[in-house]
This record gives sequence, C-alpha cells and structure tokens, in this order.
Amino acid sequence: MSFVSIENLQKSYASTSVFSDINCRIAKGEFVTLLGPSGCGKSTLLRCIAGLTPVNSGRILLDGNDLVPLTPQKRNIGMVFQSYALFPNMTVEQNVAFGLRMQKVSADDSERRVAEILRMVELHDFAKRYPHQLSGGQCQRVALARSLVTRPRLLLLDEPMGALDKKLRSQMQLELVEIIERVGVTCVMVTHDQEEAMTMAERIAIMHLGWIAQIGSPIDIYETPTSRLVCEFIGSVNLFEGEVIEDMEGHALIRSPELERNIYVGHGVSTSVEDKHITYALRPEKLLITAEQPGFEYNWSRGKVHDIAYLGGHSVFYVELPGGKLVQSFVANAERQGA
Repeated sequence: MSFVSIENLQKSYASTSVFSDINCRIAKGEFVTLLGPSGCGKSTLLRCIAGLTPVNSGRILLDGNDLVPLTPQKRNIGMVFQSYALFPNMTVEQNVAFGLRMQKVSADDSERRVAEILRMVELHDFAKRYPHQLSGGQCQRVALARSLVTRPRLLLLDEPMGALDKKLRSQMQLELVEIIERVGVTCVMVTHDQEEAMTMAERIAIMHLGWIAQIGSPIDIYETPTSRLVCEFIGSVNLFEGEVIEDMEGHALIRSPELERNIYVGHGVSTSVEDKHITYALRPEKLLITAEQPGFEYNWSRGKVHDIAYLGGHSVFYVELPGGKLVQSFVANAERQGA
C-alpha cells in the first residue's frame, strides 16, 4: 500500500487550469522530486499537499487518510521554503522550537528534542545565534531542523536550495539527503534544477503543463524516457528522424536521411505496420569522435568539427554532418590529446 496517494487531483483558478487528473503514489520513506520548468504546476501541487492551497477535486491520501478536508495544522506535514522563513528576532533554538510551542509540547520535552535535532544537523554550537549571524547553508539546516523536530509524517521541500550558490548547493544536496535518510521521513521536493533532482531523488516525476509526463528513477528518466518531451527536457540529446527498414526481435535497422549510414539497435522497435517513422535519440556522451573511419557498416557518419566549447571537466564538440545537421559530442578533457 502506498504511503502517499494522489488521486485525480485537479486545481484551477477561474478559467485557468493549473493541473488536472494528477495521479501519483509514493512509498513510505521514499524521496520523490517534482521536476519541471517554471509554471508547470509543481509548487502549486506541493502547496495543495500541504493544505496551503485548496484543490477543486480529487484526493490526497496520507497513510490511507484523506487530507483534503483537513486544515494545514492538522495534516502533520513539515515544509521548507526557498526563503527558509526564519524569524529574525529569534535564536536558532527558538526558531527550531517554534513548532513545538504551537503543539503545546512541554518545556522539558521541547528542550530535549531541539537539542537532539540540532546535533543531527550539526548546529548545536550555534543554538544561541540569530539568523543574520549564519551562512545560507546554516539557515537552510535551521529551517530543516524546525520542520523535522515536530516529527512530521511527510516532509515537503519547495526549491530548498534555490538561494544558495552552485558550490554550496552541491554540498548541501548530499547533506540534506543524509539527514532525511537518518530521520526516515517520506519526502517530496520541488526543483527546476535537473542535476539536483538526479542527485537527490529516488524517483523523479517530470511535470509539464499541469500533468506528470513520466515518473521513474533518475536512470530510467535519463536512459529510457517514454516520450520525446521527457527525452528533450532531461539533459542534452541529438535527435534523428528516420524510418525502420528492418524490425526483428533481436535488432532493428533505421534509415535516416540525416546520416550516411543506417542505425543498428540491439532490440526490436515498437512501430505500427502502417507507420515506420521513428525519432532516434542519442546522448552526446555516447557519441564518439575519431579521426579514423570505422571498419564496421553501421552507426557512424562523417562530419566536420564546427566549434568546441570548453566547460572544465568536459568539452562539447559541435559537429556538422554532411547534410548540414549539427550534433553534439561530450568529451572528457582527460581524454583529449594535449589536455
């Protein structure tokens, strides 16, 4: 049985639909990320789960109980915002204890739980400091501690690292996952950062124009996208239009007017008898550049290096094919001659 179950959820403002017929199931202790461009409805969905935004129809089940009729206070859900929403006039320990005060937890129990969670997020030496005396990463951990100290059944993160610089964001991604795994809480995070989603999530739900286009592990989403939309959204990709000229159980041959040679794939291709048109996707890191002509029949083409973009760890080679199509190839700089 799923711990979180979103069923036929619908939300609209006047005549504008934000999302309709959203369905998603999340296991207990799982870390799921809602990933998509701005305006796709991911933050609104998170706010609907929290109870901060009412839904038009549908159900949100948490451990079998429908949350839709409940106020945010009765849902026992923790939420961390991009802005952290810390009280500037309160110390770290006072900020963390705020939710416990609202729950009318005894002073002794509150003090013990605050000390415990501050040790977990490694802020026990900063208990008496104020938010303006902390770094961005420390403020984020205070906000996380404040959400976790109330022992929520579900934790929601809305762009939690959006205010951090890239270096600190990369560091905090691993720290955040480690803390959440230690606590064992089920977590749903919203982000538009693909690398962040791939690094942190067990599963990613790709949202587009108010619907979930695909949900799966980071490897599934990247390596086996179920649609062209998802394929183009995640990472970089070279796309070739072609026609299936041979389709067997163990292999298929694809002819593309954009390539000199046919494409051979080691599995059958699902196409109808009437329509053999196909779009073939090739990730840039799987496109090899060599100065010598291969000795095999399939899966290569001549080309001319049009431009090179140096990006530190790797370079992007832009190669022009004989028909004029420009493709990308990622080459690790350790592999480059003279690097």
